[in-house]
Amino acid sequence: MPFDDDKIIDGTKIAALLKDEIKHRVASLLETSGMTPGLAVVLVGKRRDSQTYVNMKKKACATCGINSMGFDFEDNVTQLELLETIQRLNDDAAVHGILVQLPLPTHIDENAILRAIDPDKDVDGLHPINVANLYLYSGQALEAPFSIPCTPLGCLVLLDRAGIDLKGKNCVVLGRSNLVGQPMARLLLGRDATVTTVHSKTVDPASIVRNADVVVAAVGRAGIVTADWLKSGAVVIDVGINSVDVVPDKPGGKTYKLVGDVDYETAKDVCSKITPVPGGVGPMTIAMLLNNTLCSCERFVERTSANH
Repeated sequence: MPFDDDKIIDGTKIAALLKDEIKHRVASLLETSGMTPGLAVVLVGKRRDSQTYVNMKKKACATCGINSMGFDFEDNVTQLELLETIQRLNDDAAVHGILVQLPLPTHIDENAILRAIDPDKDVDGLHPINVANLYLYSGQALEAPFSIPCTPLGCLVLLDRAGIDLKGKNCVVLGRSNLVGQPMARLLLGRDATVTTVHSKTVDPASIVRNADVVVAAVGRAGIVTADWLKSGAVVIDVGINSVDVVPDKPGGKTYKLVGDVDYETAKDVCSKITPVPGGVGPMTIAMLLNNTLCSCERFVERTSANH
């Protein structure tokens, strides 16, 4: 359901517009090259949250005309089986994106699996070559000739679509993960922002966040950022998706709700713009996955036509 408040950066609405743009680009690519983007999704185990995310990704692919292929394994799959599957997908010309749903079981070396993916097909942007590419790249993020991690790229697009000029702004990123925090900081630097990373060992994080014009919270701790951490007029991008227990409002009702890393109810009175949870960053992550897959296919078409 769309949000009406001018303060709200409505990720669901922006993602829907992006998916419509992607759908038209996919149709155009098919018409000009006969090629349809293909995304292979590797899922290990029966984690309900991972299954939910994978189903959402497959559904979004279908909406945009992207082929999605599922490769599901039991928890006890061997690392060799996974590596062999990835090699087959690397060699398959109909596959332009490979996504391994994380986390993997503890007996699997996650880094070895991610490194095995062809960097050209690494639509999560987590292969060491693509991590290095991001740090060495000085162009526009959406025009990069490689994949950038979907969530931080989605956050950047949200800021763009909300009309936020990042040049010279003080930006604070809470969290330093390879998946979100570190690439987010790099993307903000690429827009000439002054960037500070706050993490679990930071002394007095509130005093640092309080100076920020833009806050990106990605630590996975429900409501850690409260209104008194924010300066008036700050822009807040809340990446966190945390499940907290609630008393059901009726018999058999939900016993949990999803909340972000920011205490939304108090923060929205202080900030100038804020993303809700759910309905903020989450839909953008999936839209960027579709975009990365399409761009990977477009680059494949360019390479193959150049070789003929």
